[in-house]
Amino acid sequence: MRHNKKKGMKLGTDASHTKAMKKSLVRALFENDRIKTIDVRAKAIRGDVDRVITWAKKGDVASRRLAIAKVGDKDIVREVFEKAAQGMWADRNGGYTRIMKLGPRKGDAAEIVIMELVTEPVQPKAKKAAKATVTKVEEAPVEEPKAEDAAEAVEAEEAVEETEESAE
Repeated sequence: MRHNKKKGMKLGTDASHTKAMKKSLVRALFENDRIKTIDVRAKAIRGDVDRVITWAKKGDVASRRLAIAKVGDKDIVREVFEKAAQGMWADRNGGYTRIMKLGPRKGDAAEIVIMELVTEPVQPKAKKAAKATVTKVEEAPVEEPKAEDAAEAVEAEEAVEETEESAE
């Protein structure tokens, strides 16, 4: 049985408080474009924010009603839909939020983050060249030993031969 087992993070509270906290954080993010919260809460609302912006890009009445239910404020939803209609996120397919870590909180060492809406346009990745051709690396020319070194090498070889003959 799955009594009261909903999907998603519980965030240390009961389901109704978690729902209210997430709604409040989403509303605050859309009002201010940037909020300061703990890491777990920021990751919990990231999907809700992306979903609302996707509905705003769609722009129909049904999407607006879903967004009002998720955010809880008609004026904020109207502003988000206007920004989407102006093309604020037109070139972006998801990833509408950015989470930047600030460090641990002094009292309980919870990871504090700043979560903000991404407003700058997408920079397309540079396309790789179609199968780069592999070029052989030329071998470095071998330097011939100097005359003194050559004479020493010949003497060393003769010494080795003599030791081999005497060992037999």
